[in-house]
Amino acid sequence: MSKFLYILTLFVFFVQLSEAQQVPLYSQYTMNGFLLNPAVAGSEGYTAVNITAREQWLGLKNAPKTHALSGQTRILKNSYISKKSSIRRHSPLGSRSGKVGLGAYVFNDKNGPIDRTGIQLSYAYHIRMRTSQLSFGISAVAYQFSVDQDKLRFEYEDEFWDNAQKSIFIPDANIGVYYTDPKIFAGFSMSQLFQSALKLGEKGYAEYKMKRYYHLIGGYDIPVNDYFSIEPSILIKTTGSFVWQADFNTKFIFNDEYWAGLSYRTGGALIFMGGVRVDKFFFGYAFDYTLSSIMKHSYGSHEFMVAIKFGDNARRYRWLNRY
Repeated sequence: MSKFLYILTLFVFFVQLSEAQQVPLYSQYTMNGFLLNPAVAGSEGYTAVNITAREQWLGLKNAPKTHALSGQTRILKNSYISKKSSIRRHSPLGSRSGKVGLGAYVFNDKNGPIDRTGIQLSYAYHIRMRTSQLSFGISAVAYQFSVDQDKLRFEYEDEFWDNAQKSIFIPDANIGVYYTDPKIFAGFSMSQLFQSALKLGEKGYAEYKMKRYYHLIGGYDIPVNDYFSIEPSILIKTTGSFVWQADFNTKFIFNDEYWAGLSYRTGGALIFMGGVRVDKFFFGYAFDYTLSSIMKHSYGSHEFMVAIKFGDNARRYRWLNRY
């Protein structure tokens, strides 16, 4: 087998090893749904900046790593000064102004010798209904797909691979829809719409291409009293060939300042998460405990999240005063 075919086969192996990770994998997406759905941009009314760092299967050489920086805002026509921000996201609606949301997302996703670094620019349009909001979003995505030669060793020289491109620039797009009301949120999104073929040599190989991914998320906010609420949710991820994965989540929110959660991911993982809000800053941590034999060689997966949400200024919506 030539080096070129070998590296393509190696890429397919990494994708099949963790099918959901042809796109970046996150555990704390309930704290930043914009990472999965462009329609979320500006839906909460915040001007927000979020940093996420994920180290998967810590202890294994060349294990997957993901780092992301995202920002989003709502373009407002009217001004309102809110009292404070909160962890909860649902509240009654009010103002009709400010229907446009904008967002940007820069990421680096490493999976063995495969490296993807890219940027996503998003536009969202929010439609106020009687007691709810319906949002539509679209993203333009561009990323560099590259292979790290230093992580590969071959027995024989291969002229074709030596002269092949080691880096490819790929344009793509994502779309999504998002619904929220005082108690319910739900969204559907599609990523990697173009299904670009990987073309490291002079001709493309249609069977080696980025797959289109579908994300369906939904959750329900259950207030127990003025200081405590429970938020069960589910995320279903699938490809066009119906290779799917689901997360079943339960998040507990205390006094609008602390949260803790537990998730089960099909394929064998338990996720423990928690966090705290300090004024405008949000700090979160998630630990993935893999239920497969890989845990014998790993210290689990760790994900850290830091966010800042500007809510105590003239960019806040009146109907978002619970944040």
